[in-house]
Amino acid sequence: MNSNHRQERQSCSVLHDCFNGFYSPQLLDSAYFVVTDDIPKPDFPQLRDLGLGDFIDMKVRGVTYHDTYYVAKHAAEDVDLHFHELVHVLQWKELGIQGFITRYTQEILSFGYDNAPLENMAYSLQERFGKNKQHFNVEQFVRDNI
Repeated sequence: MNSNHRQERQSCSVLHDCFNGFYSPQLLDSAYFVVTDDIPKPDFPQLRDLGLGDFIDMKVRGVTYHDTYYVAKHAAEDVDLHFHELVHVLQWKELGIQGFITRYTQEILSFGYDNAPLENMAYSLQERFGKNKQHFNVEQFVRDNI
């Protein structure tokens, strides 16, 4: 999926000023985002057979695949959304591609999207960032709590 959008990817290094003290320059240099009208989602019959149809059809403002996340054009300036999706980039990095996909899928099936632990981690860190802007090492937090 990411290879189809390689030309449109922007380096997250452009977010350095917003996220200095939260994310390392190395992470921001190695992560990317794409602003798009249509958020790409995998739509394989096997996923629907597993019971993930509602999740696939859910309207979202952003989604992450490995080192690249996609944001809806109308939400492209939402710094909190970028923060949230970068948490997912870290989760992918820590768990590996197969590990992330397996765990995320199991969590959605077991707990639903709103209660999935990986989503809750991203939302709680996003909220912490949005409330007080006090610097904390997001990468270390994800490593310690994955």
